[in-house]
Amino acid sequence: MSTPPVTLDPRAAPERLREFLDAARARVDTDLEHRLAVPGVDPGRLRAAMHYAATGPGKRLRPALVLAAAAACGGDDSSALPAATAIELLHAYTLVHDDLPAMDDDDERRGRPTVHIAFGEAIAILAGDGLLTMAFGCLAELGPRAGAAVATLAARAGAAELLGGQAIDLSLGEHPTADLATIEDLHAKKTGALFAAAAELGAIAAGAPD
Repeated sequence: MSTPPVTLDPRAAPERLREFLDAARARVDTDLEHRLAVPGVDPGRLRAAMHYAATGPGKRLRPALVLAAAAACGGDDSSALPAATAIELLHAYTLVHDDLPAMDDDDERRGRPTVHIAFGEAIAILAGDGLLTMAFGCLAELGPRAGAAVATLAARAGAAELLGGQAIDLSLGEHPTADLATIEDLHAKKTGALFAAAAELGAIAAGAPD
């Protein structure tokens, strides 16, 4: 007896995916707002710049992947939320620094002025540094799993991967005819590394074995 073909409604999966992404974005945005609340005293508007950088428009795909990976490994949103927020904070830091005049020199990001345009170059550098530091502080909340999470994110975001990808990107200005292998290496490091970290952090937060 043959198995009847499975009929899929093409609208069902995208709708469920949209619902999941919307819910993940709402949870992460709420956590970001809580962590980045601007105090009454904010010298140089540093905290305001950090808030501006991390809470602007965005799909929050990386933190959504953290939550999805945690669920796939038997965890829940609450236990994985610090890791999800951490990956978004780190991603925001990379965007702030990537937009600087010494890097890509962009004036606009996600439909509004970049951080160095809105707050000045010096505060933008400090804001990026602050977001990076806060990201690792979030991972410390994972308790006994914090060490593995910190090591994973540090490796993915360091010179061998994410930062190395940015260095390749900068070097392409001097070598505009880079071969395909170089371009693939660039994207695997500059973009792929954080998506890999997101999946790994979700599993770690859920207590999955190596």
